[in-house]
Amino acid sequence: MSCFSLTSACSSLGVKSSSLTVQLGFRCNETNNFPRAFVPYPKRTKIQKFSVACSSSATDPLLVKAARGDPVSRPPAWMMRQAGRYMAIYRKLAEKHPSFRERSETTDLIVEISLQPWEAFRPDGVIIFSDILTPLPAFGVQFDIEEVRGPVIQSPIRSEDCLKALHPIDLEKVHFVGESLKILRQEVGDHAAVLGFVGAPWTIATYIVEGGTTRTYTNIKSMCHTAPNLLRALLSHLTKAIAEYVIYQVESGAHCIQIFDSWGGQLPPDMWEKWSKTYITEIVSIVRNKCPKTPLVLYINGNGGLLECMKGTGVDVIGLDWTVDMADGRKRLGSDISVQGNVDPAYLFAPLPAVTEEIQRVVKCAGPRGHILNLGHGVLVGTPEEAVAHFFDVTKSLKYDSSSQNQAMEESKLLV
Repeated sequence: MSCFSLTSACSSLGVKSSSLTVQLGFRCNETNNFPRAFVPYPKRTKIQKFSVACSSSATDPLLVKAARGDPVSRPPAWMMRQAGRYMAIYRKLAEKHPSFRERSETTDLIVEISLQPWEAFRPDGVIIFSDILTPLPAFGVQFDIEEVRGPVIQSPIRSEDCLKALHPIDLEKVHFVGESLKILRQEVGDHAAVLGFVGAPWTIATYIVEGGTTRTYTNIKSMCHTAPNLLRALLSHLTKAIAEYVIYQVESGAHCIQIFDSWGGQLPPDMWEKWSKTYITEIVSIVRNKCPKTPLVLYINGNGGLLECMKGTGVDVIGLDWTVDMADGRKRLGSDISVQGNVDPAYLFAPLPAVTEEIQRVVKCAGPRGHILNLGHGVLVGTPEEAVAHFFDVTKSLKYDSSSQNQAMEESKLLV
């Protein structure tokens, strides 16, 4: 089923096109037209555990409700990499603090950067400024981030002896993540969802085995055949550490967690099921046991061939990259699971009316229930801030047709 004709398959999915208004330029917040000055927060205090992050509530943010498939008035929206180099305010801060690890491992800076897009655009999700590699030193893997090469792991794990360096995750070593999430939760309240994230075991393992970024994945792919027991041991250790890290983020204030299996798309479907899905499913099971109501999102870059397999992990939301047609993705996944995405990030370089049309198309194709609007990948460097502002303005002007929502709800019940 194609959704390129909005008057056909997608036109019956319950989005009121007439309510969509094109607003050019930057949106002014109702309460304050200017970003507030950032005031450093008090230094380390004991992290309060957020029991509400593990429970369902009528006051939950729009994004959390959509992730669970509850009725919402419009699709919530946020962007992967919504805090970053495309923003002038971020570039200015990065000049003062040139080390990425300093920016992503210092509580005051994490909070300030995470709130920059919130102050500018008021998205429905505020994701913590961090990195999927951040927890590595907490369980025994040291890394650096070089300007040209990116992440570098000086001692890759490629033998049984190397595994001895690993130990259970020491959450005290990522205290800045917990502190930042707590502050973000206090800052945005229930006006937006605070999002945490982790890397999937396979994706983290690619860095640990390869020693950094790679285009070929030859070391870890060959390990699947030459040293499968070693790879299983590594993945099992990562699974336990990542699951604990997820729970820590939830208890620190995250409403929702996204699992990035960034390099899962480099595996054929049968290999992904064996070497990635198994471990993601275990993480989901562990987290569900502790925080049963916390929505979990799974995103894989290049996931067109894996959608049905991804659904089997038990997550609440499947993130679609921009190469997947939203209507086809929805058809393949069914209406009993939520979806996220999937505007091509390059659309934000197009004229604003074209951005409007693409948002409308994606939202109609996704249907009136269980959809979180996002890009199909992260915001690209050089993206005009005006386009990002327009993206969120257009989204907030949409309104679902309640009768179509009710129909979608009944159809979902039939599938259960």
